[in-house]
Amino acid sequence: MKVLIIGNGGREYAIARRLKNDGCELFVAPGNAGTAKIATNVDIKGFDELATWAKDSKIELCVVGPENALSDGVVDIFKSHGLNIFGPSKAAARLEGSKAFMKEFLARQNIRTARFINTHDKAEANEFIEAIFNGENPSGKIVVKADGLCAGKGVIIASSADEAKRAAADMLSGASFGDAGKRVVIEEFLDGFELSFFAICDGKNFVSLPVAQDHKRLKDNDEGPNTGGMGAYAPSMLANAALITRVENEIVRPTLDGMSREGAPFCGVLFVGLMVVGDTPYVLEFNVRFGDPECEVLMPLIEGNFAKTLLNAAQGKLEDIKLAGKFAVGVVMASHNYPYGASKPAQIFVENEPKDSHICYAGVSDDAGKLVASGGRVLVAVGLGTSIETAQAKAYELVSKISFEGAQWRKDIAYQALRK
Repeated sequence: MKVLIIGNGGREYAIARRLKNDGCELFVAPGNAGTAKIATNVDIKGFDELATWAKDSKIELCVVGPENALSDGVVDIFKSHGLNIFGPSKAAARLEGSKAFMKEFLARQNIRTARFINTHDKAEANEFIEAIFNGENPSGKIVVKADGLCAGKGVIIASSADEAKRAAADMLSGASFGDAGKRVVIEEFLDGFELSFFAICDGKNFVSLPVAQDHKRLKDNDEGPNTGGMGAYAPSMLANAALITRVENEIVRPTLDGMSREGAPFCGVLFVGLMVVGDTPYVLEFNVRFGDPECEVLMPLIEGNFAKTLLNAAQGKLEDIKLAGKFAVGVVMASHNYPYGASKPAQIFVENEPKDSHICYAGVSDDAGKLVASGGRVLVAVGLGTSIETAQAKAYELVSKISFEGAQWRKDIAYQALRK
């Protein structure tokens, strides 16, 4: 099968690596220096032009990686050219593209989420903040979110009413996140543990993937600033069978049914960001694509012909998925100044890739044939095993074989699972 993957990060590399196992002829637009080693990179910027190229090149399946492309309507454009594309329409992508839409949708469908307000009015925001901090059983924290896409960084957890008010004011003024923050969602803080739940959907039906857990904070013990994610593992034993059934019945199924009723059937990856309080799942957020770095640990857990699975989903005839019955741990190796700013390019040296481990490349470029860390999250070192302990050991064994100037990484990925 000839497959086009849209995107240029570690998530897209992981998808390409998985589909290569299915014998696909792969193209990635625009890709990175890592994907160039396992696929053909395509340097076409506009979606109309890219769709025309895909049709002329007889591409049989397109897979969309990043949220921006989905929110900009790439799926609608490709479908107008008669192409098979896996991902939600622009209307369905609002579940991630607008936090205000997402929260109001949850309220309409009676899906459990934190108490919230969405507003562009500073006085209204301040009134809600005061009500939360002065109400019954206040948690001592509140969450302020920019409405639009902010690459996973538009969320502030405030520990006082004054801090929350400042965060809301900075967003609404455009100072923090530009236009993405000129409407905000403010919600009560839920005290529990987070999980990443993924379902592949064809508009009506869905198949659940192993539940993953991301590590957003920069440093060990969940300290430091939020990032795009410093590592992940799957499946998480924090999600037992009963919890998974509740998420499927109380969140995923009502979401698919609700989106269909509202005229925007959801086809693609539904990523439910969960907060589990006690044994009850709440929706923190929806994403409409594979998470990064969760995708890097999910891909090696899927068996069978995954390209065919995605094609069937894109055509509205999803079939079941075979899983490997293993564990995967992914450790992000980031550049020196991440997430604060740019870092100078540095050559990457890999001693070897031990058995049951591999690298997913993200922030990399090519310099005269040398692979160079070009900034941000550079790569993900993935380890596999029949236990979470073995998978973690394999991931960190691989990390020890990789070096580039200024590299930083967390030393405790999967610590919650191991502690459990």
